[in-house]
This record gives sequence, structure tokens and C-alpha cells, in this order.
Amino acid sequence: RHWTESRLICVAGLRAVCAAGAPARRMTEWTALADAVLADTAARSVHPGGWWRRAPDDDRTDAALLLPPLRGAPAWDDPRTVATVHAVESELVEDNFLFRFRHQPGTLADAEGAFLLCGFVMALAKHQQGDQLAAVRYFERNRSACGPPGLYSEEYDVQQRQMRGNLPQAFVHAVFLEAAARLAKPWRER
Repeated sequence: RHWTESRLICVAGLRAVCAAGAPARRMTEWTALADAVLADTAARSVHPGGWWRRAPDDDRTDAALLLPPLRGAPAWDDPRTVATVHAVESELVEDNFLFRFRHQPGTLADAEGAFLLCGFVMALAKHQQGDQLAAVRYFERNRSACGPPGLYSEEYDVQQRQMRGNLPQAFVHAVFLEAAARLAKPWRER
């Protein structure tokens, strides 16, 4: 499938390589490729409500779609990015914990636990968009889900208040540290 998040993160990667000093002979080609992938993705993967959907044939929202704007594509103030943050927040949040996507109708927790990585990514997204209070709320709520030794698992059972999944989960720790560092200053000062 043509997952929207995968395509957008490729755009962000191509743009980051160009900004980091890609060879001049390749920069034009890679910038054009990034623009083409973004245009194709926008043509096929925007929900009628204006947010990025999981895939051209899957109208659900996905918390993974919060990551590409954090990495530079699309822009943080792009209307699709703003709409995606709102859609994810209205569809996938329970008690300031974030679920990756809705598996089925009904309670989010029926299918799996909240993804702690996604909660920290939402904190970063809110911070990037200038909502410092919401950013801190998401950060602190997800920060509280660590175990006694201070380690995070992949998922958190919101109802039973216990960790689930892989422990320790390296990606959660990496995004936790990034969020802790970024939330210390306004996003634009970075």
C-alpha cells in the first residue's frame, strides 16, 4: 500500500539531505523528486475533511502522520498538517494518551494500548504549532507512564494503568528525550 506517512517522511528526508548540503548535481533532482512525491500524495491521500489519511484507500487518520511535519514536510502550518493534528486529537486520544489508529468501531483500548511514542510526538506537534500548554500536558501525561526503573514500554494500557508490549522500547525513549529538550524552548528558536 502507499502509506501516506511513508511517502511524506520520504519527502522530509529528501529535503533534509538537500538542506544538509547534498551534491549540487543531485540537489535539483532530489528537490524535484520531493515535490513530485508530495504533489502525488496530496492528490491521493487527503481526506475530504482536509487532513492526511492513512492511505489513498484508507480514510482513517493515523498518529504516525504527526511525524513528517516535525521532520520538515509538509510544513507545520500547512492546512493539511493543522487539520491532521485536530483529526488525530479528536479521534485517537484518551486521557491525553494517544492511540496509533482506530482498528475497529468502539473503544480505542479494545484493540491495543496507547502508543507512548505517539503521545510524545503529539507533544512535539502541539509545541511546533505554538500550543505550549497542550504540549506540556501530552508530555507530562505520557512521561508518567514509565515503570519503576524509569523505562518505557511500547504501549500503555490506559484502563488498567500498566505497561504493555516491548520493554524497554528504544524509540519511545528517543522521542521522550527529544520532546524534553524541545519543549524547553519555543520551537522557532531551534
